[in-house]
Amino acid sequence: MSYHVNENGYYGEFGGAYIPEMLYPNVEELRQQYLAVMQEDSFQKEFKQLLKEYVGRPTPLYYAKRFSEKYNTNIYLKREDLCHTGAHKVNNTIGQILMAKHLGKNRIIAETGAGQHGVATATVCALMGIECVVYMGSVDIERQAPNVARMKMLGATVIPATSGSKTLKDATNEAIRDWINNPTDTHYIIGSVVGPHPYPDMVARFQSVISEEIKTQLLEKEGKENPDYVVACVGGGSNAAGAYYHYLDNPDVGIIAVEAAGKGIKSGESAATSVLGKPGIIHGSKTLLMQTTDGQITEPYSISAGLDYPGVGPMHAHLYTSGRGEFISITDTEAMEAGLELSKLEGIIPAIETSHALAIFKNRQFKKDDVIVINLSGRGDKDLNTYIDYFNL
Repeated sequence: MSYHVNENGYYGEFGGAYIPEMLYPNVEELRQQYLAVMQEDSFQKEFKQLLKEYVGRPTPLYYAKRFSEKYNTNIYLKREDLCHTGAHKVNNTIGQILMAKHLGKNRIIAETGAGQHGVATATVCALMGIECVVYMGSVDIERQAPNVARMKMLGATVIPATSGSKTLKDATNEAIRDWINNPTDTHYIIGSVVGPHPYPDMVARFQSVISEEIKTQLLEKEGKENPDYVVACVGGGSNAAGAYYHYLDNPDVGIIAVEAAGKGIKSGESAATSVLGKPGIIHGSKTLLMQTTDGQITEPYSISAGLDYPGVGPMHAHLYTSGRGEFISITDTEAMEAGLELSKLEGIIPAIETSHALAIFKNRQFKKDDVIVINLSGRGDKDLNTYIDYFNL
């Protein structure tokens, strides 16, 4: 059994392309060409060169000595926070801007929650001299003000989404509307492993550079390519997909996905999709989705702007239902405390998204000789105001 996408765009029962007819030409053009374009020598050469010289890859695999001692196991941090723009998101936007160029598109749209994907998209549009429009929920615009300023400095137009919960889901709805209205010249850079096929697979492939590097770096440090566990936070799940990618079909490597329980799984203010979700369709794919009994999408909540998505990427839905992935839900409080703890133990201030992944050690026991790799997906600069308010700093 493979946990990768099949030829029809499904991971088990999840995935596919459930799209309005108006979007079919856009999505179909991408589906027919994405693999061939990605395999072209010229594409690979430019992609790898930009990852190295512009993004700053490979990112270090860092042995967190004091953090490991505290939890009596071996914890490595994959330092995606050291990428240009401060998170893993740029791996995918570099790939997709090159894809857009190959497809002859001269306008880019994107959606963003935490703002990191918006910044990464605005960055590559500036690099390539292409028009950039970013949709962002008005609530997220307020709580991620530094990232909004960065996008504007990079030349992007930021358009607030003012419907629904005014967060990521609503920003995505607006971006899809824009794409329907501008089908010929516009490429939609989706920031996570969500959306209609081929997006989940394409984004996972661009992010798979993370697990590719982990294998090489772990071999150097531990004499083996495979950790015992790979851990990542999951909202839509692109950082997780990248960290898991080369280990998906290897049963010797445990996969741990960490979701946002918000104020508690049963509190009504949560984003723990694996526990609360049922199969449904959101933003063009079938996946696990938080919804009412009559199928209305329920509002997710997390203190982290990047994790409050009511669904999860179809790859992760399949990892959960098949039992291949172990899913853990972490509350706001647990995540915030873990973020502060890593800051004090290792001198690394993580994004609040990543802090969820760091929080599992309080309750999840590991063996002394286990090797655990945590994908440190982003740095905490963008979340300083939230940290300041939470801890009265």
